[in-house]
Amino acid sequence: MGKVKVLILRTAGANCDWETEHGFALAGAAPERVHISRLLNGSVSLSDYGILVIPGGFSYGDDLSAGKVLANELRFKLQEQVFSFAESGRPIIGICNGFQVLVKTGLLPFSQRENAVCTTLTFNDSGCFEDRWIYLRCTGKSPLLSGLSGETITLPVAHGEGKFLTEKKEDLKTLKKNGQVAFQYAGPDGSAALDYPENPNGSVEAIAAVTNEKGNILGMMPHPERFLYPYCHPAWTRQEGKSVDGLRLLKSIVRYAQ
Repeated sequence: MGKVKVLILRTAGANCDWETEHGFALAGAAPERVHISRLLNGSVSLSDYGILVIPGGFSYGDDLSAGKVLANELRFKLQEQVFSFAESGRPIIGICNGFQVLVKTGLLPFSQRENAVCTTLTFNDSGCFEDRWIYLRCTGKSPLLSGLSGETITLPVAHGEGKFLTEKKEDLKTLKKNGQVAFQYAGPDGSAALDYPENPNGSVEAIAAVTNEKGNILGMMPHPERFLYPYCHPAWTRQEGKSVDGLRLLKSIVRYAQ
């Protein structure tokens, strides 16, 4: 069996694509950084890949709002390719800015082509750019997370607009009922972190990541690609034998796609 091909989408302002490429290579996949212009001009087809990743950064300088311009490109210029890819069951991963993009395309949380956006990621309650390590509890039912289900892990965050909100309380109830809340911000004991600083942005129900109903689309604010080696963690010399959680997550995604 050949390695799963991963398309890591590049565009103006993306700045985590190199680390993401390296992470998926370590996870056993065959990643390729592809500029969106190549999808737009037809020289590259999304259908040739097994995983689509929208990495972190500040796509198009976050003009209009975080991730909005790239979301509009995907929605209006590449909708058939992107939604067909999603409907095929292949994984789509959005990290930080990529999560913001997926929400604004309508791919998350309910994968609606008509772009019925019912959630958002808005400014942190602190009013600050939060750049530090946090704990997460894996609470979702997605097969992408089969290797981490129920565990408490640690990853870094780096964002100014990460507060997850739903337009309606019913939508929040649906996400929880369906097991679409993939990760919650947590304390060291794994309990949901509803307050700052364990919850870095004030997200409702401590939501750090969500999936679509099928579980093949994952959007998350924390950065798994920044924790690929033990020494990436600031306390690594005191954590001998501890797991490298970012790499574990990427490996779980690749296993699903194989």
